[in-house]
Amino acid sequence: MELVKLNDENSFDPTPKLKSSSVPIFFVSFDERDNNCFHCGEEYTRTIIYGQKYCKKCLSCYLNNITAINIHLVVYLFAKDSECTDYHEIIRTKVPPNIQECCLIILFFKQIISHYQLFDNTLDDLYDKVFEDEKYCKLCGKLSYQETDHKFIIKFKLCSSCYLISSGCIESTFTEKFISIIYLPFWDNTSRCYCDKKLVFTSNCQKYCENCFIFFIGCRYCLTTNIIFGITNQSQCKKCKRISTIIFDRTKIISINSGDSVLDDFLINIRYDQLKIAKFANDLKNINKYFIPSEIYNNFFRHDQKWVKYIPYSQLTNVKKIAEGGFSIIYQATWIYDLKNNNNSIVILKRFKNLQYAKKYFLKELESNYCCYKLGSYVNETFGFTKDPKLDDYTLVMRYASEGDLHKYLQNEFTEIKW
Repeated sequence: MELVKLNDENSFDPTPKLKSSSVPIFFVSFDERDNNCFHCGEEYTRTIIYGQKYCKKCLSCYLNNITAINIHLVVYLFAKDSECTDYHEIIRTKVPPNIQECCLIILFFKQIISHYQLFDNTLDDLYDKVFEDEKYCKLCGKLSYQETDHKFIIKFKLCSSCYLISSGCIESTFTEKFISIIYLPFWDNTSRCYCDKKLVFTSNCQKYCENCFIFFIGCRYCLTTNIIFGITNQSQCKKCKRISTIIFDRTKIISINSGDSVLDDFLINIRYDQLKIAKFANDLKNINKYFIPSEIYNNFFRHDQKWVKYIPYSQLTNVKKIAEGGFSIIYQATWIYDLKNNNNSIVILKRFKNLQYAKKYFLKELESNYCCYKLGSYVNETFGFTKDPKLDDYTLVMRYASEGDLHKYLQNEFTEIKW
């Protein structure tokens, strides 16, 4: 499977065998944690296979409102009265509009990503029939896989010929540089970012990570998802070409609002230096027949990623001077990084004595400390930087070393050092 690279190629269709819906699809949530429908408030029902959540009421309304006889979404159904399974396409003529009163049970939706595997042991025969049938793509008829390992067979998979992933670049409205975007041919309802932080939901089809500033924008007419690696103001669906205005107030994000545009650019850009988008693209080239959505971008970057950030001076208390050298003054302080839960940590503040030197070399110092720490060098971690409103200069915020600086440590422990 080749990763399709796009910039201005508007003809690309991520799901060429399916058609965009004529009405928005409200029966699924963009947040896998939701238990009640965001649209009507009804409790979600889980599908028999994969436990996908959907609203029966909104699904029935959707089927009643469809006017075009087109394939919008692939779904597996189970008829209770005949105890048989069948493949159906969600179109007006093939699925009974009122599913609530029908004998049909939805087994799973094909385009809605699933991170779970919920199975009923009493329905093993049913599962065997479904997964045997799944070996062949229902849209193109291609044999997707021949594996026999049960752990593999039950994983949620998509055909690489009918569900196409593409990438491109768009201009960031924050840094005015080009940022990466990946167009996914499925509905990504994950509630956590790749860094394992909880996503912030700004609408029923938009969410972002406050740690990485990765944005997930879904299209409710096509059930596709755009992943944008940076801050911008618009997102366009590659299938139906609808443009969405991204809901995001940058001024409320303290960690990237230092007041200095150069430093803020640095805070944004480092979050994407660590992304392994190139590896992701290379991995996709090796996909031949199918891919597993929940696994294809697990290697973007490691979990629990920590980035340097701007720290408001108001979060620092008990500031006291503890040392002074030729170029800088060192202070000890308490950093209250989580006021709600009263979480705090002892840190050190490093302020340059020469203001002109600080203005010229502060960013270099910040970059050097950050890069050395990320490379695994034995360098004290830099959490970020702050600005003392009284002195009007920037100060590094670093991890507190309880045994003092290197000079003091060598004086006290020299005879015990083995290296």
